[in-house]
Amino acid sequence: MAASAITEDILGVTATAAISQYQPVQASGAPATAAGNAMGFATIAAASGARVPVAVGITAIAIAGAAIAVGAAVEVHTTVTQVVTKAAGITIGRAMTPAGAAGDQIEVWLIPN
Repeated sequence: MAASAITEDILGVTATAAISQYQPVQASGAPATAAGNAMGFATIAAASGARVPVAVGITAIAIAGAAIAVGAAVEVHTTVTQVVTKAAGITIGRAMTPAGAAGDQIEVWLIPN
């Protein structure tokens, strides 16, 4: 089942590199780095230099990099296009729906950082 999202706001940023749909994005428009900060998740794919809408605020759709339990804190995965259960990075959200495996879409409650 596809995840849903309750976005409070969609902010437009200029992508500084190619960005995949549902990828964590920094406020600068750069893709988030592994275990780093993210202001939200891209709602569409975008090429470098293009404007990309980023879901911020309440919840957003993310792609899991592994199985994730409901309620688990999540961080940016080393693939930087996915999220995983927090190990040692920055918590960017909490899983609101479970992921059974890598590639699953999940709903993430965003935590500002």
